Amino acid sequence: MPWEVGKLLLQVQWVPRDAGEPEEPELVDDNEDALSDSSNDDSYFADPHVAPARHTAPRPTDDQGYVIRRSVLEEGTRPEYIIPVGSADGVWGMMKRIGHFRGEGYLALWKGLLTSCISEIISTTVQPLIHNFLQSLFFPSMSPFHQPPIFLPVASHLITGFLLSPLDLIRTRLIVQSFTSRHRKYTGPLDALSQILRDEGGLKGIYFHPQLFIPTIIDNALRPIVSLAFPGLLAGYLGIHISEETNPWAWGFVELGGSCLGLLVTLPFETIRRRLQVQVRGTAIPLRGCVELRPAPYNGIVDAFWHILTEERSDLPIQRTVRPRRDSQASAKGKERPTLDASNEDTSGGSWLKQTGIGQLYRGLGMRLGASAIVFCLAFFSFGEGDGGWAEI
Repeated sequence: MPWEVGKLLLQVQWVPRDAGEPEEPELVDDNEDALSDSSNDDSYFADPHVAPARHTAPRPTDDQGYVIRRSVLEEGTRPEYIIPVGSADGVWGMMKRIGHFRGEGYLALWKGLLTSCISEIISTTVQPLIHNFLQSLFFPSMSPFHQPPIFLPVASHLITGFLLSPLDLIRTRLIVQSFTSRHRKYTGPLDALSQILRDEGGLKGIYFHPQLFIPTIIDNALRPIVSLAFPGLLAGYLGIHISEETNPWAWGFVELGGSCLGLLVTLPFETIRRRLQVQVRGTAIPLRGCVELRPAPYNGIVDAFWHILTEERSDLPIQRTVRPRRDSQASAKGKERPTLDASNEDTSGGSWLKQTGIGQLYRGLGMRLGASAIVFCLAFFSFGEGDGGWAEI
């Protein structure tokens, strides 16, 4: 569960492209001092090379008098319950950040544990029942030794995922919300379900809202298709004629390769689904997440995909650029020290990651690849004790 919490928070974390750019305070001339100096009799003897006094311009405020936040990296205006953006580059880094953050702590790594357990138990119980029902409905005379068509397991996983989509939505909200009781919106899964049903359109909204229904169908259909079809496609592409019955060890390697390639297809859709789940609808109060969330909502899958690619950056953790301050005496004489341009400082390495958010679509890829390798090793050393089928769906 801690690994899942870290991965999900990385997926929903909004990292704008302008984050990390240095911000210089705007300086304005002190007109009051200038007027007072001009009215003084000693102004005739004043040094003409001395620049007028300057001070920082006041920050703009909103209707309630609060200072408007200009950047997600501003410490003074960042809410106390938000983990600093760009401070973790991977799942393990996010887990450590959650544990050390004052508003979260190590117990926050098990947020949504009860909902995850309930969803997992129901899914592993209902999915085989639906699969057997569909097989008896469409292929009643099929022998147990025959391989069923691929659409049977895909349909069973799709129906199960659709039925359990409210639990997945509740689990995502519980993980993303702040762990601090003062900023927490839901006290538990039952409270989350009641609030969502009350404020976000009832059962119709929780199941058939376009921003929830379409990502649910794509995610729950794509994962079994990739897990079941990619190994055979990969073996055919490599020209290897093997099967699970004739050469189980070689088939295990093919399954591992197909699982790794399948993550490149499924992970972006999973990320977009998580971000759409975080958005509230109807009359619900916006969620106070423990990570930075996009202030403007997405309009759908295509809109989310486009904005992630075009307005976010992928070079995590973000290293802030520091510009040297101008010397006051040199500026008074019209001479300024050269300042460093943030756009020209880093011209190699990860500079291209600042201009694209493609890395944001693959947060947690390393963890999923490692999990696939571990499961493959466990299946490899326990060969002959089970019937295979280790691939994650």
